[in-house]
Amino acid sequence: MSAPRVDQVNVVLTDLAAATQFLGELGFELPPAPPRWEAHHRALPAASEFEIELDSAVFAQEWGGLPPSFNGVVLNLRVDERAEVDALHERAVALGGRSLRAPYDAFWGSRFAVVEGPGPIVLGLLSPRDIEHAGEPPDPTTLT
Repeated sequence: MSAPRVDQVNVVLTDLAAATQFLGELGFELPPAPPRWEAHHRALPAASEFEIELDSAVFAQEWGGLPPSFNGVVLNLRVDERAEVDALHERAVALGGRSLRAPYDAFWGSRFAVVEGPGPIVLGLLSPRDIEHAGEPPDPTTLT
């Protein structure tokens, strides 16, 4: 038997229309929905280097400013330059998003921010990793 592999990620939202409009206004290009599925289903284009990570809620509080009760998905949107994280964060907040974590230099070397948009949809905004901006990760034994 082969090892299981992730083939698809689904994000369940209470307001799909608002979330897709929010993503579109941030510059995310969404293909049209299949006929009659506009209110129920949208595919998202993905980069060729797609990653899915599983994190505990306490760790997510550390890197994303998420509440301890958060269970859900964070869609991470990568931009090309560190300054673009700050600009995209500012734009998302201006569009009505709520900043959960203002832009900062994350320990893994990316400029990173977290915003909650309508739906609700939670977005991580990150730049490519740069070792010059990396630091020590938190000690997992201190995460409670």
